[in-house]
Amino acid sequence: MRNDPHTPSTSPPSPEMQQVSKVIQGDFIAREHQHPRRQRLDISHKTLFYFGATKTQHYLPKMERWVGSVAIVSGASSGIGAALCVRLANKGMKVVGVARRQEKIQELTKRLTADAKGEIHALQGDISKEEDIKRVVKWTRDNLGGADVLVNNAGVLHHSPLLTAPTEEWRHVLEVNVLALCAFTREVIQDLRDRGCDDGHIVHINSVMGHYIQPYPGMFMYTASKHSVTVLTEGLRRELSELKSNIRITSVSPALTKTDIMVAGGTPQQVADSVFEQNKSLDPDNVALAVEYTLSAPSHVNIEEITLRATGAD
Repeated sequence: MRNDPHTPSTSPPSPEMQQVSKVIQGDFIAREHQHPRRQRLDISHKTLFYFGATKTQHYLPKMERWVGSVAIVSGASSGIGAALCVRLANKGMKVVGVARRQEKIQELTKRLTADAKGEIHALQGDISKEEDIKRVVKWTRDNLGGADVLVNNAGVLHHSPLLTAPTEEWRHVLEVNVLALCAFTREVIQDLRDRGCDDGHIVHINSVMGHYIQPYPGMFMYTASKHSVTVLTEGLRRELSELKSNIRITSVSPALTKTDIMVAGGTPQQVADSVFEQNKSLDPDNVALAVEYTLSAPSHVNIEEITLRATGAD
């Protein structure tokens, strides 16, 4: 009778599987030397590792591998960024939240659970300014040892028709959604490589609008910026692959999510409220959970794209 794949086997592991266990354990010991901040784990006989019908218990860590590691999250003062700071800190990471409203990030510590193993550091910064990006990366290196994870979450959305919108609105969208994302990514990866760390993870918070064109007047510049993120994610993956790097890159593309991005971009609150009343939407925690999922994948697995949509939404 075929074994239930969700039930641990009590039979002793075969010699071949014992050898696999040694290889895995050696890999984690090597990673512990490479990342001394991370908590060392006893990987023997805890979780399941399958090869066909043969199975034995071995530990493949999830978020535990990031305990003590450092994550930078941009756009951290509200919405998805705030949810990310809280979730990653609760999972044991040292989170550097970056936004113009530093006091909003400081308030997030009240949302940490009593047993949270991580912490949140609030840094003021306008990521449309390259000097602010470099200052954040340097502060993280000097005070926390450097970032292992970067989540490019900051974004702006203006209702900017292509025939009538001022150039400054288009420039703002492209500076934050595209150029700042590239600059932050470049600086963090350079810092990772300078430290000899080849096990980092870059996450771009993209959008479903980055994969097709929706017929919403005034949204085409924002859509173009998110199409750029899709291209830049794959482009970065290819450049890292050419370097034989193990740094991973993921695009997370949510559909309508209940944040204040529309109001922050100039949309009247009443109009924004009506959008959420008339359409099914995601919560910021849903997107934060998707990011946690990408980080939880084994180090040899790169989840390239996750698309999220509220169940039953158009």
